[in-house]
Amino acid sequence: MNETLQTIARRRSVRRFKDEQIGEAELRAILEAGLQAPSGHNDQSCFLLAVQDKAVLKAISEGSKAAMRMSPVDWVAGAGANEKFHIFYDAPTAVIVAARRDAVSPLADACAAIQNMLLAAESLSLGSCWIGFVRYHFQDSDAYAKLGIPEGYEVQYGVALGCQPDGPAGKPPARKPERCYRIIK
Repeated sequence: MNETLQTIARRRSVRRFKDEQIGEAELRAILEAGLQAPSGHNDQSCFLLAVQDKAVLKAISEGSKAAMRMSPVDWVAGAGANEKFHIFYDAPTAVIVAARRDAVSPLADACAAIQNMLLAAESLSLGSCWIGFVRYHFQDSDAYAKLGIPEGYEVQYGVALGCQPDGPAGKPPARKPERCYRIIK
C-alpha cells in the first residue's frame, strides 16, 4: 500500500494532547494542505484562522458551551453544561475554518480543507480532531470581528491539533459491515 493510502487508513480522531505547542513549520504545512483542497468551481472560498493562545481557545470553548446549553438536543446541552469539557480537548492549537457565504459550495469547500488538514497532521505524526461544536460560538456575530474573520465568511468547523501523549493511535476500530461499496462493470 502506498504512503498516502497508509496515512488515510491510520488517521484517527485524537482527543488527548500533550501540553506542548506544535512547531510553526508543521502548522504552516497543515494550513497549506488545507488551502490546497479542491473547492466548488475553484472558488477557493476558505479562510483558516490558527489559534494558539490558550486564553482565546478557552474563550471560544466557553462561548460555544454557553450556546450549547441552550440547545434543544439533550446531549449537546449536557456537553455545554459539563464544566470540565473543553471543545478543543485542551489541544494547544486549533484551526477555525470559515468559508465565503456566497461561494458555490462553502460547506463542501470547508470539509475538503479539513480532511486535507487532518491527513497532513497524521502524516506529520500529530493528533487531530474535527470539531463541530465551534460553530456554536459563532452564533454571536461579534465573535467574527473579535477574531478578525473577514466579513462575508461563515465559520463551518474547527480542527484541534497537537502532539499525542501516547504516540500514534492504535489499531483502527472495526469498520461497520453496512459501510460497503460495490462496483458495477
